[in-house]
Amino acid sequence: MAIPYPPIEPYAKGLLDVGDGNVVAWEASGNPDGKPALVLHGGPGSGRSTSTRRFFDPDAYNIILFDQRGCGQSTPHASDPACDMAVNTTAHLIADMEKLRAYVGVDRWLVFGHSWGCTLALAYAEEHAEVVAALVLVGVTTTRQAEVDWLYRGIAPLFPEAWDRFRAGVPEAARSGDLVAAYHRLLNDPDDAVRQKAADDWHGWEGSLSADPDAAPSAKWSDPRFRLARARIITHYFHHAAWLTENQILNGAHALAGIPGVMVQGRLDLEAPLMTAWDLAKVWPDGELVVVPNAGHGVSEAGVGEAITAATDRFAADKGIWS
Repeated sequence: MAIPYPPIEPYAKGLLDVGDGNVVAWEASGNPDGKPALVLHGGPGSGRSTSTRRFFDPDAYNIILFDQRGCGQSTPHASDPACDMAVNTTAHLIADMEKLRAYVGVDRWLVFGHSWGCTLALAYAEEHAEVVAALVLVGVTTTRQAEVDWLYRGIAPLFPEAWDRFRAGVPEAARSGDLVAAYHRLLNDPDDAVRQKAADDWHGWEGSLSADPDAAPSAKWSDPRFRLARARIITHYFHHAAWLTENQILNGAHALAGIPGVMVQGRLDLEAPLMTAWDLAKVWPDGELVVVPNAGHGVSEAGVGEAITAATDRFAADKGIWS
């Protein structure tokens, strides 16, 4: 992946009390006087990735990252069974984004999202269109039930060995039903060992869907605490359809009118198939769909990083969207 921008470190970071007993960790890097850009991580529950800073010209952008509730360095951490998941919903995350925007003194910002971050970015933009200068979305999702069903059943014929292991992780009576619901129950079991095994089994399945399933996991992904929090958050969100009505994002796309955007989509993305981006492009006239041949879901795959950087460079130079 050819990204022209070097690794950088934050010039500021901190913890923001967003209420409900939650504190979110945030950081800012690049140019404090640059065009503001908010980066939304995937998962949900994966936490911020420092490599995403490199998709933005550090001279042109003020790059703001944060860990969504329950993950990364935000507290309380969802690996703790006492962490109250009732106050971790899409609506709470959108409210957190607005509190963060006010806290860092931003009027309008570009919003970048990858995977689940796309759903969150779109839901935020449809609710707060007046503060969104542009959208850059990678591996587009809207968290429709069909998208969740694809990930946790529909895709199974492509990975039969991993699928058998994934199903074996839940009680036999639940294997032909809703596996997200079954894992959600296990991940909230009072027994620590049951919760951790469920988290490991969940990530075993997700790891099988990656472009290189034999690649060694990063230190973060090998951390049992990370896996438990992430699996608990994902199943919490997907079990509740992210508190969105079916097709809510697509049906509300009229609110995106006037917001320019770029959707970067790998044609071979198995985790977020192209159809979702295609459906969104049809109802969002200001959204440009860029399909990257031979690429999957990862931002590090050939052609994806270049397309992302081309989009952020273009929006940095577009004076009209910042006025």
